[in-house]
Amino acid sequence: MTTAEVEATARAAHAGQTDKAGRPYAEHLRAVAEGVRARGGDEEQIAAAWLHDAVEDGRLTEQWLREAALTQRTKDIVLAVTKRSGEPPEAYAARILATPGALLVKEADLAHNADPARLAVLDEATRTRLAGKYTRMRALLGLAG
Repeated sequence: MTTAEVEATARAAHAGQTDKAGRPYAEHLRAVAEGVRARGGDEEQIAAAWLHDAVEDGRLTEQWLREAALTQRTKDIVLAVTKRSGEPPEAYAARILATPGALLVKEADLAHNADPARLAVLDEATRTRLAGKYTRMRALLGLAG
């Protein structure tokens, strides 16, 4: 699949979904993909950025991902950044760190999730909870700040 085809697939898969602030979810996907590109990511990582929440959110299945016309590296990155139910954050971080190319995608995801402008529209309790969660994950991944 081309990057444009991956983007179209991701947008279609997440159609009608909104983020915690009520914004179209595709805005988050675009921001993560742009963040990967800005950090020097390659096309495989950008494709993974577009798809990074699709399996986790149940928008696409692991079977779809296995059968998709994507590189194995892109598939591996998507699966690495897909949180599993009940999984400890330490195990999640370890899988990301063990998968070539995944850390950059997760870094871009965390950067957009923790964007102060994005968090500002949430209630204080949610904002505080999420900020703590993102800070802890950054620490587990060895990311500064």
